[in-house]
Amino acid sequence: MDLTRLQGRRVLLTGHTGFKGGWMAHWLAALGADVVGVALDPEDPRGIWQAARLDDLIDSRIADIRDADALNAAVRDVDADLVIHMAAQPLVRASYARPVETFATNVMGTAHVLEAARRMPSLKGVIVVTSDKCYDNREWLWGYRENDPLGGKDPYSASKGCTEILAASWRHAFFSDPTGPQLATVRAGNVIGGGDWSADRLIPDFVRAAQASAPMRIRCPQAIRPWQHVLEPLAGYLALANRLLGPDAAEAAEAWNFGPDPGGVATVEAVCAQLARTWPEGQAEIIVERSNDDPPEAGLLRLDSTKAATRLGWRPCLDLGRTLEMTADWYLAQAEGADMRAVGEHQLSTYRGLAA
Repeated sequence: MDLTRLQGRRVLLTGHTGFKGGWMAHWLAALGADVVGVALDPEDPRGIWQAARLDDLIDSRIADIRDADALNAAVRDVDADLVIHMAAQPLVRASYARPVETFATNVMGTAHVLEAARRMPSLKGVIVVTSDKCYDNREWLWGYRENDPLGGKDPYSASKGCTEILAASWRHAFFSDPTGPQLATVRAGNVIGGGDWSADRLIPDFVRAAQASAPMRIRCPQAIRPWQHVLEPLAGYLALANRLLGPDAAEAAEAWNFGPDPGGVATVEAVCAQLARTWPEGQAEIIVERSNDDPPEAGLLRLDSTKAATRLGWRPCLDLGRTLEMTADWYLAQAEGADMRAVGEHQLSTYRGLAA
């Protein structure tokens, strides 16, 4: 996988203090990019951003993308070659509790970031990260393709569908010159890996339960999701970024799926059971606990990533078993007091070897 065009490039990365953003910051720094990050303060000191001391690697700035003035002040001196927009309200259940905030962050926040990007003279490409949940989910057995209808029955999914529409409008209205900056959007599956401590997410919930010697409680055991290690879609995003920095950038200014192979599509219950087997204590107790007050969640969701495989040469490198092993290794190392920067560098180096 060729990522050579990223070396020495100036990159504005939003959401760098989050789970996916932290791993992206780590990888970009390893590639030799000059990275400025804009995000909120990290929510949990155990997360990858603080645990791996990533503030030593990039220029980190704190601002809320919902506040256009604060964002503009934070990036006033930034003239990036590439913008990777990852800042978001990323949780379905949180979107039921805070729907207006979810739309303000995911939709209007994206508009603010794109407007800031347009003022950068050296800009060559923008990648807007959305979600597999941007599709109008009809519980199909087959994977959604990039030209399938957008939608969303919950506020989070709807906000991501709106973000895709917004990005497409900016692409046609302001990024349409084939010789100028190009704009692409990317959609991944259920991303897991070390360094995620978000509430109401399956893997962090499992780790919290295991460390407390408590039962793991799951709401929708038979819900099917496309599970993938965080480095898998990030590899796709970076392959796309490399293309946007090249002479054929206009051909890449589209929407792209980066999902797992069919073997990575599994039920919530199966993922919990397999992860439990990687834990030193052995099989954890799993309890199904569904409340009538729980908001509805999609039962089946798959992605078709044929376009990324065919046109970018991107393919997943990790099966579900290896994904869960790497995930467990990170959390277990953190619990043992390991140097998490070194752990992250090792996992990143191992994955880059596989991707090569």
